Amino acid sequence: MTFGIEDLRPTKGSRKKSKRVGRGVGSGKGKQATRGAKGQKRASGRVSPWFEGGQTPIYRRVPSKGFSSRSQKIFVVMNLEDLEDRFEDGAEVTPEILIEKGIVKNIKDGLKILGRGELTKKLTVKAASFSRTARQKIEAAGGKAEVI
Repeated sequence: MTFGIEDLRPTKGSRKKSKRVGRGVGSGKGKQATRGAKGQKRASGRVSPWFEGGQTPIYRRVPSKGFSSRSQKIFVVMNLEDLEDRFEDGAEVTPEILIEKGIVKNIKDGLKILGRGELTKKLTVKAASFSRTARQKIEAAGGKAEVI
């Protein structure tokens, strides 16, 4: 016996019959047709997923300005190339001196020195934080990197 394409059928139990609703009270799924009692969602079904029934919706109740942590430290950053131009050989660089010279207006939570640029002068730099390359370049030039 040979089988042809016309003999193909879905596997038994693989296809589920759809629920027939709204076909009279006797069917058990008539009258309200499984939609529940009165209401906007029952009647038309056309309610956006974020509609909250007239209550001010959450996307308007919550501010949308983003988030900023109150415990986060905000550092003023400076690169070695900035120090190279503005300080003499053997000078001491501190946040207070930077404010006096007008290089920085406000130190905020501290000063961080980054390693961009070359340093040829022997400087003593006092800051809250240093990047690894900045510390290496300061010490290679014969200076000191001190954490305050």
